[in-house]
Amino acid sequence: MKMFHRLQYYSKIFLSAKVTEYRRNIYDTIDFSQKLVGIKGAKGIGKTTILHQYLNTIKEDKLYISLDNPIIGDYNLLEIVEFAFKKDIKVVAVDEIHYQKDFANDLKTIYDFFDIKVVFSGSSAIALSSADLSRRAIVYEMPVLSFREFIELKEKIKLPKYTLEDIINCHENIAYEIITKIKPLKYFQEYLEYGAYPFFLESNKQTYLLKLTETINKTIESDLLYIFNIDIANMHLLKKLLVTLCQNNPGNINLTSLSKEIGINTRTLYNYITALNKGALIHLLYYNKKGNAIFQKPDKVLLNNPNLFNVLCEPNIGSQRESFFVSQNYQSKLRYAKQGDFILDDKYTVEVGGKNKSFKQIKDIKNSFIVADDIEVGNSNKIPLWLFGFLY
Repeated sequence: MKMFHRLQYYSKIFLSAKVTEYRRNIYDTIDFSQKLVGIKGAKGIGKTTILHQYLNTIKEDKLYISLDNPIIGDYNLLEIVEFAFKKDIKVVAVDEIHYQKDFANDLKTIYDFFDIKVVFSGSSAIALSSADLSRRAIVYEMPVLSFREFIELKEKIKLPKYTLEDIINCHENIAYEIITKIKPLKYFQEYLEYGAYPFFLESNKQTYLLKLTETINKTIESDLLYIFNIDIANMHLLKKLLVTLCQNNPGNINLTSLSKEIGINTRTLYNYITALNKGALIHLLYYNKKGNAIFQKPDKVLLNNPNLFNVLCEPNIGSQRESFFVSQNYQSKLRYAKQGDFILDDKYTVEVGGKNKSFKQIKDIKNSFIVADDIEVGNSNKIPLWLFGFLY
């Protein structure tokens, strides 16, 4: 396999490049001792960096490949890993795995027949298509930067993280502990505008927005069209839908009107909304999700993270706050609330708003909380919004 020598050459170039020493919170949760490990998440959030950092920790012969590299041509993952095994390579890191449609079958065969470790990364939209592979692979969902991680990267300091129960029960003490080290409100608006993706470190505000625009376009043009078999002629409709969802009130989705506005039928609209959700561009929230029902109207649609508003539409501070709250609570179960905004882990009712938000809508609900922006420290059942950025 002549091409393999070129892959090794590119791998050596990749591994010789400088990589940040900062490790994101998710890195320490990944069990790299397993034979088959996956990391999936949105474009631009640092999946490749984690692969690079991991490869730097091992001494065995290793190979990094990206399946969007044009030199791979018609070769598939199984052929490449089989050849690597013959060369006594112990670890193969595979980036952009979703560029091969049948990668799941290849991974299953590799796991069953070759004594070689594979660590792979791919789009949030990828699914392990067989139950057999799901039992073999451990796949981790990688979120955007937390508010805590943003401050750590920006200021080169170390800050603690807290559990949801910590924040619910001890938020006043925790807030006082944090504000002795930093002033969170100094950074919060910056985070909402340009703090969710690690490339903020290499950018000023203007270039950050340009990179974020490119990230959105690549997600739609490279990932979603490919994974969901969407006709390239309809790519502009997917982008139009994303902008329209940004502009609309998140709690007032009329799918019939929306399908007419976009110019697609309702079934196609559901498919496109599902694609944008799987691609980590939007969040879908339901009061009562019916199993794996595809054609169930979401009760609320939010952008995946608050930074996306600055590219797609005029930011609405209320929607931006809610988007922040949802993105930081990615490890929890979140549902739409008929009173308030969200039900968290089937236990807590939460309403998100400004510092003067009252308890009027949720005053008679057990375990209900106001999550308020523009306050440094809360009291009783009123918790600072920024504090939920310290969950990971």
